[in-house]
Amino acid sequence: MAFDKMELRDIEVWDGNFAAAQALRQCQIDVVAAYPITPSTPIVEGYAKFLADGYVEGEFVMVESEHAAMSGCIGAAAAGGRVATATSSQGFALMVETLYQASGMRLPIVLNVVNRALAAPLNVNGDHSDMYLGRDSGWIQLDAYCPQDAYDLNFIAFKVSEDHEVRLPCMVHQDGFMTSHTAQGVKTLTDDQGYGFVGDFKPMNDMLDFEHPVTHGVQTEEDWHFEHKARQHNDLMTKVLPKIQAAFDDFEKLSGRKYSIVEKYDMDDADVAVVCMGTSVETAREVATEMRAKGIKAGVVGLRVVRPFPFMQLQEALKGAKAIATLDRSSPNGAPGMLFNEMAGCLYNLETRPMLCGKVYGLGGRDLTKKHLVDLFTELQANVDAGKITTPLQQFIGVRGPKLSFL
Repeated sequence: MAFDKMELRDIEVWDGNFAAAQALRQCQIDVVAAYPITPSTPIVEGYAKFLADGYVEGEFVMVESEHAAMSGCIGAAAAGGRVATATSSQGFALMVETLYQASGMRLPIVLNVVNRALAAPLNVNGDHSDMYLGRDSGWIQLDAYCPQDAYDLNFIAFKVSEDHEVRLPCMVHQDGFMTSHTAQGVKTLTDDQGYGFVGDFKPMNDMLDFEHPVTHGVQTEEDWHFEHKARQHNDLMTKVLPKIQAAFDDFEKLSGRKYSIVEKYDMDDADVAVVCMGTSVETAREVATEMRAKGIKAGVVGLRVVRPFPFMQLQEALKGAKAIATLDRSSPNGAPGMLFNEMAGCLYNLETRPMLCGKVYGLGGRDLTKKHLVDLFTELQANVDAGKITTPLQQFIGVRGPKLSFL
């Protein structure tokens, strides 16, 4: 490797965007094709500066839209390169068509998604609308709670995505502004450690291997489409979780930082629990600790892996809980929230089937306060004491005006 190495301190003060850009630099990406959009722009902008300053040997391709950005990534990955980009919100929505192409062609692209509300009305702040939009696109999806996670999970993403038994693209999510623009201490890897963890890129079925010609972008229609989706893609996704856990374990040996597919906090004896994602996990943990001091056995479960959805791990984490609330940071628009729906399916066959309610919160960047969570844990304990759900099954929390329920 001929690139210049950057000296890092053991702990740097980075926001989530800069942490992700540093990880891309250390992974030595061959091609980044990108189009700017708030609040993800600093990731690709940071990578472009690293390239201009001689810290990376690669190509930065400026395109005319997010659809073109992922199309460029698809072409570069199919040609045999290590490829990444970043986007948010409306850009992600424009990119959706090509996401299905990338996963169906089994191209190991890493996409940093800085989660932001979808219009209309226009809003540049964080919620999980774009994350939810991409949940069925066939990509592995990892979720960061803080800048440290945004840094670490990029290494994990390349490690898993490029595994020849996986070869599926991977998203790394972080909350817009709450993680992307909030600076915290980030424990770093050296350049050699970071690159050594992901290793040299090993192409597979690349178009430029003229000795072993392959076809990309084939058409199947009714004769083979079902088998491709059911037997190859879906079956492959169900086998990804052990690969992710193995990468987590390897990363812990390297860095000392432990990650799990499902993150459990005070769940061993919890009667009431909140299931959530993103920055809300850390807030919920703090409140759960305070609730325990008041005599309520509160716990928190955070999803680290959104896709493949970890049904069995969630069942195990929540089997002892009596009342559970899911927190969805995306408007369901006439249906229960995605996390509520999937948790309901996950918990339905448990012998101890806990009471389950769903809360929608934080749309368009609205704060989730400690008071909201204190009220929620108190409500869950009231459900336990009454032996039934005492409030509407689905509610918005934190919205101005009278309480708003829809189930």
